[in-house]
Amino acid sequence: MKYLIMMTQPLQDDREPEQPYAPEDVEASWAHMAQIYRELSEAGELLATEKLAGPRAAKTVSSDGVHAPVITDGVYPEAKEFLAGFWMVDVDSEQRAIEIAARTSAAPGPGGKATAKPIEVRPIMDAPMPEW
Repeated sequence: MKYLIMMTQPLQDDREPEQPYAPEDVEASWAHMAQIYRELSEAGELLATEKLAGPRAAKTVSSDGVHAPVITDGVYPEAKEFLAGFWMVDVDSEQRAIEIAARTSAAPGPGGKATAKPIEVRPIMDAPMPEW
């Protein structure tokens, strides 16, 4: 079963991600995530992982299919957080995907305390492609 494990990052008022971590806390957090990455890779469960650019690099596109698309810089102004990255995994059960998400949520933050950030786990649909 494939799942997308999505990590969000809070925004500050200037629409940039918060970074309350001291350098040693950043190092500890990255080491924690790297260990999970290695374990998932070795188990053959990791399909893809990416860190995404911040909101200033984002574009929001809408189109009615007739006129030129409307392109807006950044994320919606009312957003309180943005998608910072994801891991795509292929695991035996939803419980395993939840276990992985819980470990990422427990990554150390400022002072080494677990961040307890909400991590979204969403199944990837395996619907067959329609016959064209």
